[in-house]
Amino acid sequence: MKRKRSADFTGFSAEQRASIEYHPSLTLWQRGLRRLRHDRTTLAAIFTVCLLTCLSILAPTISAALNVDSITQDLRNNYAPLFSEGHPLGTDELGRDHLSRLLYGGQISLGIAMAAAILSLGIGVAIGVYAGYYGGIIDDVIIWFITTLNSIPYLFLLILITSVLSPSPWTLVFIFGILGWTGVTRLVRAETFSIKEREYVVAARATGASDLRIMFVHIVPNVFSLLIVGLSQGMGGLILAESALSFIGFGIRAPIPTWGNMLNGGLDYMRRAPHLLILPGLLISLTVFCFYLIGDGLRDAFDPKITD
Repeated sequence: MKRKRSADFTGFSAEQRASIEYHPSLTLWQRGLRRLRHDRTTLAAIFTVCLLTCLSILAPTISAALNVDSITQDLRNNYAPLFSEGHPLGTDELGRDHLSRLLYGGQISLGIAMAAAILSLGIGVAIGVYAGYYGGIIDDVIIWFITTLNSIPYLFLLILITSVLSPSPWTLVFIFGILGWTGVTRLVRAETFSIKEREYVVAARATGASDLRIMFVHIVPNVFSLLIVGLSQGMGGLILAESALSFIGFGIRAPIPTWGNMLNGGLDYMRRAPHLLILPGLLISLTVFCFYLIGDGLRDAFDPKITD
């Protein structure tokens, strides 16, 4: 049994020995989380996104507590202003409660962004690590396909596909996921080129580990911190894409509420009921801004080049 090697305290007094503190080296995740705890801006953005997500999930409960819903029409009480009796955020042109519609719209907008971001992340990681690990003709074909796909204007491609397919929430998740993986693929591919030549990967290959095990056990976990940054920034872009698509009439259509089609509907009543336009636009702007702040904060927190 090997004995643990003790430090050499020769020449130190008892007080000096007692005052010596050992600080073991921290992992990348530990350093990143420690930096993140001191980043108040990023923490505030995370809190805001979590709050909006929780409010959207609890939309049925909140609507029931206020005795309102997003479907019931009351033409005698349309265009009600803010802080009206029974309607804290007023009503729309059909007398539907605006708060309830904003909460249900958040379910759709945030749900589409999160689900599509996870789908595109999974596709991008699988293709990127495959291209970076094998290289050669496989990598050339994948890069050619990515370059060709990215050469088509993104919004034009979305309009073309949604005009053919029925624009339901799950359809948009599928479309955004299929079209949004290219950036993740480039990032994972570049990191895989570097990681696959490191000692622990070479050792795993020498011990007979399969290519699939090397890719998803030894390579993918080492780019996971970068993927979190890409995921947070990707969700902000997807909220903008869904809102833009719904705003121009090619996304999810009424009566299903989303922040994008609510913004489009409120545009026609900007003078009579400005809150119908301002509140959805404010929620879109705030959510996207918070996602980009989270992405910048996570990138700074998990950057291995930054020293404490």
